[in-house]
Amino acid sequence: MKPPRTGTIPPGAHDAAPPSQGSLSQGSPSQGPPSQGPPSQGRPSQGPPSLDVQVLPQPTDTVCGPTCLHAVYSYFGDPIELDQVIDEVTSLPQGGTLAVQLGYHALLRGYRASIYTNNLQTFDPTWFRPGVDLSERLALQGAVKKSNKKLLLATDWYLRYLAAGGEVRLESFTPELLRSFLERKVPILAGLSATYLYGCPRELEDGTYDDIAGSPTGHFVVIQGYDQDIEHLIIADPLPDNPGPGCQYYSVELPRLLAAIHLGIVTYDANLLVIEPAESPAPHSA
Repeated sequence: MKPPRTGTIPPGAHDAAPPSQGSLSQGSPSQGPPSQGPPSQGRPSQGPPSLDVQVLPQPTDTVCGPTCLHAVYSYFGDPIELDQVIDEVTSLPQGGTLAVQLGYHALLRGYRASIYTNNLQTFDPTWFRPGVDLSERLALQGAVKKSNKKLLLATDWYLRYLAAGGEVRLESFTPELLRSFLERKVPILAGLSATYLYGCPRELEDGTYDDIAGSPTGHFVVIQGYDQDIEHLIIADPLPDNPGPGCQYYSVELPRLLAAIHLGIVTYDANLLVIEPAESPAPHSA
């Protein structure tokens, strides 16, 4: 892996040292102009150390999800190669992946997978009440909203994922939720809005930046740590020359990160994917 370099940092982001060598959307934003706005006042990360997550640079603009998934596999000691993960994870027709496709791949490799979502484009809040069959509601929704091709594609993958034993939970994205995983040394794949995270212009379909005609872009990163008072989260980003900090390891203010995750709903993200070896303790539950 080439070493991260410093760059223009959007408000709320700080350079963080890469982890030491040790044992998830739509396609990523193209490499382009630096973010707008004044650089934040950087400071070193303090408090609990970050997890030892080594994320390789993503080979293309559309494989941020499989690259993050590979980083988490490697963290857990899984020897699978990045090229194999990219080949095996099914991509969307327009490129990129959804968190549920990453989770499904993890289930097939014997991991436990849980998706924490705020994506109301796909899920109705009432579907998470006791006694409601989530798969049944998804299938009924798909039968009614036949013209929404992306929703139908996401629905098909969620049905496969649930049938394979995956979990989906509607839960608020809070510091406590994030900390509950990180304190157990479990990294988190986050599907979010790269446009908001980096503070960069929106993009055309070919990846060109265009603040007028462009659209928001989704991305996956790995959340791998936090500072003492969890005001900043430490990120492992597969896009090395991203238009935000311009490096792969950095910290982001909690409000900015949570807003970026919530705004991922525009690109069918707004998810946290947590995968763990099957023999590890059960994940956080509301």
